[in-house]
Formats: sequence, C-alpha cells, structure tokens
Amino acid sequence: MLYIKIQELHKRKFKVAQIAKELKISRPTVYKYLEMTFDEAKAYTEQPLGKKKKLDHYKDWILAWLEEYPHLSSAQIHDWLLERYPDLVVGGSTVRTYVRGVREVYQIEKKGIVRQYEAVPEQPMGKQLQVDWGETKQKTVNNKEIKLYFIAFVLVHSRQKYMEWQARPFTTRDAIRCHEHAFQFYGGRTEEIVYDQDHLISVSENAGQLLLTAEFQSYVNERKFNVHLCRRADPESKGMIENVVKYIKGNFADSRVFRDIEDWNERARQWLKRTGNHQVHQ
Repeated sequence: MLYIKIQELHKRKFKVAQIAKELKISRPTVYKYLEMTFDEAKAYTEQPLGKKKKLDHYKDWILAWLEEYPHLSSAQIHDWLLERYPDLVVGGSTVRTYVRGVREVYQIEKKGIVRQYEAVPEQPMGKQLQVDWGETKQKTVNNKEIKLYFIAFVLVHSRQKYMEWQARPFTTRDAIRCHEHAFQFYGGRTEEIVYDQDHLISVSENAGQLLLTAEFQSYVNERKFNVHLCRRADPESKGMIENVVKYIKGNFADSRVFRDIEDWNERARQWLKRTGNHQVHQ
C-alpha cells in the first residue's frame, strides 16, 4: 500500500522531495498521505469503481501516478506496474479499463497517448533494419534537469527494438559501437539499413547523390551492408523507426527519473524485455 511505503520512507528520514522522486508521485501527495491516518488513507483509495477488480490492490499507486503525471497513458501505467511488481500478470486491456475508471472517479483529465506504429510495408526476415537518433530532457534524483541522447534500432520484419543512451551527443564512433551492440542483440545484421540524413553518417548531396562520411563509409565497407539514406521528401520510407523513437520517448523516458547513465541503460534494457519487445513478430 502506498500509504505504508510513504510512512516507511518518512521514518527512515527521507525528505518529502526524496519520497516523491523515489515513488514517482507529487510532493502534495506525500504531504497528504503523511497527514492521514491509516484508516483515512484506506478510505480515500477505496472510493468505489464498481465491483471488485484485479487491480484494486494497486489502485493507490495508479492514483498517485496519475495525480503527479496526468498525461500518462495506460500503457505507461502498465509498464510501471510491471517494473514495480515483476510477478504481476495483467493484460493491457484490463489496465486500460481500470485507468479509465480511476480517471473518471477522481476527475483526472485524460491526455493524448503515443501510438507505437503506423502501417508500413511488410519486409522479409533479415532484410531491413531502421535506425534513428533522439534526445530527451529528464529530471534527476537531485531535482535538476539533464539532456540525454539515444540511438534506436528496429527490425522491420519483427518490430524488435534495441536502444542505447548516453549523457553526451553521439559521435560517429559512438554510432558504430552501438551498431555492433545491436548486431549482437539481434544475432546478426540485415542486408539493408535505413537512415535519415544525419550528420553522423552523411555529409551532403553531390550531383543528386547522398554521400556518407569517410568514417561511416569505411565501417559500411567492412560490414558489407546496403545503406538507404532517406531524402527529406521521402519520410514514409522510415516511418516505423520515427514511431519507435516517439514510443521510447513517450513510454520509456516520459516522467522517468534519472540516477546515472549505467542505471538508465539497465532500465532501458529491462523495459525492452518487459514492454518494448513484448509483442514482436516472429
């Protein structure tokens, strides 16, 4: 129960701000629970949502997260529940229905959610990998803000995703290292890799031809895969990876508190196992 967890941390001399960050809830929520008795907290979180439901045991967590981050999607709530309770078995539709009920009872306005994919042409197995970069701003455990950078990969046939993060802008050498890690993750490389015209791998157009940087061209020659560089007038050819980047920002990174880059990458790997690659094609 959230009330008990807050009281435990308070007894361990955690400050209100530290409790809020640790539990992903707002400081007003911490103050509210600290001022309540156990019975008052129980009554507050037991406002009826109809007949007894599977997620009633986790309702206080769900309510606190929505009060702190009202824009959260049910998919994020689902992921946060699985992160905190790894043995919980519950379907996405069950979480979606329950979150909708909590919003209605407690008058928490629902915001738009991030959609994971758009329709894309089917590709044969091992044919194509799409790659793109992204960046986010995260709150730290010290209540500061840090800019993080990531590279994302998606296999077009299976929709299986991979990502790596760092706390500084990527260099071409960083990109190459992450490609090698991605190939290890996937168990091999694809025939073709699709990219945007990013400065890390391409320089400019020469008489209508897109040119790779010398360092990345050398890597492509060594690894022997075909490169497809998307022109600015052809965004559809990499629509899947653009949606994966949005999905990572909206489901994994959004409202997540940063401790250090090693911890962040480990949580990213766990998210991929738990949520990001939960419904890949075979």
